[in-house]
Amino acid sequence: MTERHQLESNLKALSLSGMLDTLDARLAQASAGELGHIELLEVLCEDEIARRQAAALERRVKAARFERLCTIEEFDFTYNKKTPTALIRDLATLRFLEVGESVVLHGPVGVGKSHIAQALGHLACRQGHSVAFTKTSRLLADLAGGHADRSWQARLRRWARPALLILDDFAMREFTAAQADDLYELVSDRESKSIVITANREATDWYSLFPNPVVAESILDRVVNRAHHLHMEGRSYRPQSRPAQRSEP
Repeated sequence: MTERHQLESNLKALSLSGMLDTLDARLAQASAGELGHIELLEVLCEDEIARRQAAALERRVKAARFERLCTIEEFDFTYNKKTPTALIRDLATLRFLEVGESVVLHGPVGVGKSHIAQALGHLACRQGHSVAFTKTSRLLADLAGGHADRSWQARLRRWARPALLILDDFAMREFTAAQADDLYELVSDRESKSIVITANREATDWYSLFPNPVVAESILDRVVNRAHHLHMEGRSYRPQSRPAQRSEP
């Protein structure tokens, strides 16, 4: 086995494929006098670190199960003049996540609530946090299924575990007593962790959707009173996504 093949074999054995992928380019730089021995080792280590960070980010984004990949950078803040740009950019620092606060984005359909929620989730993934995204109806259906097959505790732990939970389309309709109880258990288990909620209704309108006012107060006190509230309004972004109409020949 040649020295080169031995080196490649050792790098693979050590799971250092980031170094292996850029080895030829780095050796060419060293041969050209652009890198000294120590610098060569440093940049090879940096290549490996970059590869591992990219792979970890990909795993976190996949685990989050976003509806679509959204970022703050691609959001058009100029489309609606009333978009709370300063508040959104402040949330993008993720200070709310560091202190366990929540976020409520409310407003009419199509103004970008889900985009901003998922963009905050993507930022959290980039900073190394675990994230879970779900439609609220799907979360409630998942927990309901746990009652049926006795896996409820395991399912609850799965939703309580991520550093950030994003509940899209919250408070679309009235909750049943069982759903309200499940939400209470979830927010109780997540009391020190952040939740991002998108809703068409303001938080003050949520109370009437719960069959038991005591349970409603217990749930919403834990979420609403420790949340940043952003009202989003204006034109819908969705007409921009419609397929172009072809003219008749």
